[in-house]
Amino acid sequence: MVTFTSRSLSESVFVKAIQTPNAVILLDELSRAHPDAWNILMTVLDYGQRYLRLDEQDGQATVKVAENVTFVATANIGNEYTSTRVMDKALMDRFTIVEMDVLNEEEEYELLTYMFPHVDNSVLANVSKIASLTRTESKSDTARIGSGISTRTTVELSGLLYDGFSLQEASEVSIYPQYDDAGGVDSERTFVKQIVQKFCDDGSTDDLFNEEEVQEATAA
Repeated sequence: MVTFTSRSLSESVFVKAIQTPNAVILLDELSRAHPDAWNILMTVLDYGQRYLRLDEQDGQATVKVAENVTFVATANIGNEYTSTRVMDKALMDRFTIVEMDVLNEEEEYELLTYMFPHVDNSVLANVSKIASLTRTESKSDTARIGSGISTRTTVELSGLLYDGFSLQEASEVSIYPQYDDAGGVDSERTFVKQIVQKFCDDGSTDDLFNEEEVQEATAA
């Protein structure tokens, strides 16, 4: 919480922020934070305390949280998020929990067209459809992929489209590396490629893709 330099002792940005009245502080991806950080936040977020202890030793100075400072946190919770930690219930109890649903196809399309107005709308519609199909598949009882394409990925992919990549080229960069290629034609990556290929208007007739499976996947 305190930064040391060769000549001085200076407060971190976080310490300065909590002392700023009416500040809104975003704690992004809190589920990835180290438990030591959670412990530090316990008193900061507790309305009965609202202070930060700069050092855990007894008698050390504390910093009071300024008036009307609001904390907003984001967290990915679920078995599919393998790099996250199980959230401490005491920490979660300090927040009002708002669960956000994954965007549906129409909402995804609206977001992408808003962010990338100069990209062909029909291509962005295909990106939204691809994402929706993978999400539906990942939740089915006979799922052939472990997770669907995230909005973060569709935004990254759309950025590549804006830069001049084709949908196929952008998928090679943004989508395919997320899926396991073990198992050859039965792999997760091959299945996702089948879905993407259905929406690629590049004249490709790659026989590696099973057209019957593609039609089945895109029939929803």
